Amino acid sequence: MMKILIIVTNIGMYASGSLKTGLWLSELTHIYHAAKEKGYDITIASPQGGNVPVDPESLKHFTLDKISEQYWNEDDFRLLLVNSVKLADLTQQEYDLIYLAGGHGTMYDFPDESTIQSMVSNQYEKGKKVAAICHGVGGLLNVKLSNGEYLLKGRSMTGFDWFEETIARRKREVPFNLEAAIKERGADLKKAFIPMTSNVVVDGNLITGQNPFSSKAMAKVVMEQLEKM
Repeated sequence: MMKILIIVTNIGMYASGSLKTGLWLSELTHIYHAAKEKGYDITIASPQGGNVPVDPESLKHFTLDKISEQYWNEDDFRLLLVNSVKLADLTQQEYDLIYLAGGHGTMYDFPDESTIQSMVSNQYEKGKKVAAICHGVGGLLNVKLSNGEYLLKGRSMTGFDWFEETIARRKREVPFNLEAAIKERGADLKKAFIPMTSNVVVDGNLITGQNPFSSKAMAKVVMEQLEKM
């Protein structure tokens, strides 16, 4: 049976303290649903373990799709978000896929999280799948391989871009410019032709999605890639 690790944020506020943030729900629910349908073993973990705040923006009528709404209304699923596993407790586990879900909260606790870095580096060097969506790709920024190079160097990938940050009206809230940081690492950032539309990029064992609107396609592509293994 395939084993999947989904990593989510513990951060529920921007540094300014004036706005709530957290996990973007659809970036978890679609991959969770797709993996569940296949009967895969799924673990939801976070840097600190315990409660996973959900971005209230992702629960609004416009952004809450059917699958996300279905899971949000399930008590069992909500319990998983209150009791996420602490990432450090899983370092000895083997996974077929490590998936970094997004939401602005990840910009605070993913980039410098050493456990994410070591687990993703090991995963990638074993020839196993690593996937990240939207702001979750920030967790890949500081991942180094055993040769000392950044994982992202020379990779084709995507992630939430700076223009999309403008559309989301979060430019003044975010701790850094994700698009600039990705380019700084020497990655080839592939953007959707139209901002805020679905875009998934596969480069070998690295799979990335651009934004929340990529959640459904991302789940589909990831499942296809896993089946090829």
